[in-house]
Amino acid sequence: MRQPDLWRLYQLMLRARLFEEAARDLWQQGLISGEAHLGLGEEGICAGVVDHLTADDSLALDHRGTPPMVMIGVGLVELLRELLGDREGLCGGLGGHMHLFSPEHRAASSGIVGAAGPTAAGFALAAQLLRPGSLAVAFFGEGAINQGMLLESFNLAAAWKLPVLFVCKDNDWAITTRSSTVTAGKVAARAEAFGMSVWQADGWQVEDVWQVARSAVSSVRKGRGPAFLLTRCAHLEGHFMGDPLLRLGRQPVEEVKQLAAPLMRSATATKGSSPAQRMSGLGSMSVTIGRSVLNDRARRRDPVGRSRKQLDRKDSKRLTELETEIRKEIEQAVQEATAT
Repeated sequence: MRQPDLWRLYQLMLRARLFEEAARDLWQQGLISGEAHLGLGEEGICAGVVDHLTADDSLALDHRGTPPMVMIGVGLVELLRELLGDREGLCGGLGGHMHLFSPEHRAASSGIVGAAGPTAAGFALAAQLLRPGSLAVAFFGEGAINQGMLLESFNLAAAWKLPVLFVCKDNDWAITTRSSTVTAGKVAARAEAFGMSVWQADGWQVEDVWQVARSAVSSVRKGRGPAFLLTRCAHLEGHFMGDPLLRLGRQPVEEVKQLAAPLMRSATATKGSSPAQRMSGLGSMSVTIGRSVLNDRARRRDPVGRSRKQLDRKDSKRLTELETEIRKEIEQAVQEATAT
């Protein structure tokens, strides 16, 4: 039975990590406009699943679609140019980082929460009719589990036994709201209610995801209907670049200085809500900030860093050579994409 190749998995993760770090630098330089939602921290989930896919399989991605795109071989220069809004980008510079589409790789992403569900169902129906044995994968966050279109996709996939693997990347945050405060019941139980097989894996450990995904993918390929894979992760840069909760957690003194005056004005205003309601609101904000600080500590369980430590103990020379090669590849892609 095939076993996980940690060297290959680390290569997949590191290429995606360095690519997005390069994109982050370009965003900080003002070369990429608008919001930037990075998949830093999700690499273990993406690599653990993608490594089981073939050229006949399809990917339906969310607004953090660049890591899987990089892992399946979409051109780095074309991706970077798309992020930069260049006409020579993957989608002519019109899609940005959230709306990526590569027909050659049967991969598409969308910024609409939950849209990966119906997209994957469509891909899976095509696979069922045209490419028996192939499948579709949908990546989405746990915030999407409350979207009607995703639940409808679960139902359709289960009713028609479509070959689709639904992968939920749960970081327990819906932007600045704790998902547990707005989602009733258990996420896995919702998938089970549709009769899907449900699997769970530790998103911080790529080998665990790989092992579980192998079983889930095998089940789908054998025609047993859709499967649901629930994983846990943390976003290393928060929900988006410049995430205010992340800034508060990392630079509390500086951020509180900027917030103190506006908060005091709101708390002492003569009009508006009652003093009790205002104090309750301030209390809720404090709890959210505190939980964000704790969540930032959880981000230290970086899947890329954990795998690197394992490989460094095995063969540090090979590791250095691999990292040097990938860094050079990313640097060359950036130079080419930004050349005028």
